[in-house]
Amino acid sequence: MAMLAFKSEEQSQLQLVEREEIDDEEDLFEAIDKLIAHGINAGDVKKLQDAGIYTCNGLMMQTKKSLTGIKGLSEAKVDKICEAAEKIVNFGYITGSDALLRRKAVVRITTGSQALDELLGGGVETLSITEAFGEFRSGKTQLAHTLCVSTQLPTNMRGGNGKVAYIDTEGTFRPDRIVPIAERFGMDPGAVLDNIIYARAYTYEHQYNLLLGLAAKMAEEPFRLLIVDSVIALFRVDFTGRGELAERQQKLAQMLSRLTKIAEEFNVAVYMTNQVIADPGGGVFISDPKKPAGGHVLAHAATIRLMFRKGKGEQRVCKVFDAPNLPESEAISFPLIAYSLIMMMYTNTSSYRSKINEAHFSDYARRNCRCKGLREIQFLSH
Repeated sequence: MAMLAFKSEEQSQLQLVEREEIDDEEDLFEAIDKLIAHGINAGDVKKLQDAGIYTCNGLMMQTKKSLTGIKGLSEAKVDKICEAAEKIVNFGYITGSDALLRRKAVVRITTGSQALDELLGGGVETLSITEAFGEFRSGKTQLAHTLCVSTQLPTNMRGGNGKVAYIDTEGTFRPDRIVPIAERFGMDPGAVLDNIIYARAYTYEHQYNLLLGLAAKMAEEPFRLLIVDSVIALFRVDFTGRGELAERQQKLAQMLSRLTKIAEEFNVAVYMTNQVIADPGGGVFISDPKKPAGGHVLAHAATIRLMFRKGKGEQRVCKVFDAPNLPESEAISFPLIAYSLIMMMYTNTSSYRSKINEAHFSDYARRNCRCKGLREIQFLSH
């Protein structure tokens, strides 16, 4: 009896901790305005905001060298500001139990595919960077369009219940593609499009400045996803030759560091696409000698790396290339042409979204995707 009473008390304590954690979920960051209450001049706070720093968490992620580079902030002022920020947010050591509680704030956003969600351990997760690399027409941008919609689903429907920021470096974003995806999820296409902020970047500097400007928006509105499509394209254009390679990698590292800070500062998921380059040293025994662009700098920055490739015919294959907590596995998609034909057959009926037809699609995939050990996925934007 004493043991049962102890267990019930332990369970109630655990439930209380979870409830408190849920109540505090909205306060994931501390606004920079709180520095005023700790003796910091309002003018200095305004200078921080003008530099793209809107939270105390983001302030602690900056080096003192970068802070003193802000016009009007001396070393003495920076030291005082940092001391005040340390009283508001804890950036020191925590216990493993506290780290586990913080991980409970992670939101996993559905990809619209049960098999791909299982591959990712529940979906694309916040507080991390998910990289999808592969050659052209392998499905990277299609998944980005689907995530633009699924992120806006409520959390009880495996969504993120938040807005989306989309930085396009290749001109591949198509708002008209969002409409059928939103209808597929039973959402209002107009409202979905209104919750997506979009920017077209033309240089790597423009791309970085767009990231700096996101802090102001994310501090005011609930964002859950940042898409960069693609992260490397402009760097490959603006830097040429081996003579500029070191500078390119340094600038790329700074941008990736900014993406990491955004993910952790505002609890958003970062989904970025990457291109591939030919690997002449891959060897004669490798049928498809391609590797992701960006080198080791990009490889170390990404939390989860997904490799997209073209399969047999119109099939698409997604493989977990690298992840800290996911096993190496693969999933395979429907053939695009056949899937489109099936969708056209059911477009004029109201029952094509039913479970019967979903089962029909799955049965079709099982009969046509004859790859043992691979799981089927479907990109709902097709």
